[in-house]
Amino acid sequence: MEEILKIDHLYKNFDDLAVLEDINLSVSKGEVVVIVGPSGCGKSTLLRCINGLESIEEGKVLLDGEIVNPTTGNIRKLRERIGMVFQSYDLFPHMTILENIMLAPLKVQKRDKAEVKKEAEELLDRVGLSSKKGNFPRQLSGGQKQRVAIVRALIMNPEVLLFDEVTAALDPEMVREVLDVILDLASQDRTMIIVTHEMAFAKAIADRIVLLDAGTIVEQSDPISFFESPKTERARKFLSTFEYSKQ
Repeated sequence: MEEILKIDHLYKNFDDLAVLEDINLSVSKGEVVVIVGPSGCGKSTLLRCINGLESIEEGKVLLDGEIVNPTTGNIRKLRERIGMVFQSYDLFPHMTILENIMLAPLKVQKRDKAEVKKEAEELLDRVGLSSKKGNFPRQLSGGQKQRVAIVRALIMNPEVLLFDEVTAALDPEMVREVLDVILDLASQDRTMIIVTHEMAFAKAIADRIVLLDAGTIVEQSDPISFFESPKTERARKFLSTFEYSKQ
């Protein structure tokens, strides 16, 4: 498979604290990589480094061979190619759902308004929210707002999608509707890197599981091998903390 993203010997510090140490990871086009690990191990920071939202001390992040560096003039264009969906929805409260989705492609990409509106409505329909396009964010549930945030990322037509614990702030009954949208994206051969604590979801969607602990990659393998026969003691201990069924 063709490589689209490469992380090469990445180091990230916050002051004197080492957050990520010697991270090496390659992602192929159409691959779904799920990153798991305990809270505070550096998962979200890694995504922010990939998207150029955080500077790095050493190493490189490359998208199709082009260095992602927040200090260079091309970072805005590169960020358009790497979509990110956060835990918080960050929707503008004074704008309708449709206006929230259309804002970036109109202002940043300077696309045709009629074309953007048509695509936004089609995407909203795909995630079951076409009837909410005229609503304001306060009128939507958490799960609905998260689906809107996913549509907002999709309409920029990114080459890689990053998901950072997108169900963490949701009530349990809302989690399924968001996960179903991401599963549908995986069926479309989207390239995705997903940080999650939902282990059953990780097994269902991942082509590869990466276990991060204390800022380093401890283990990575296909989901069946990871869940059924983890290679490291750290992975076995991590999995034992979840009520996980192998059925």
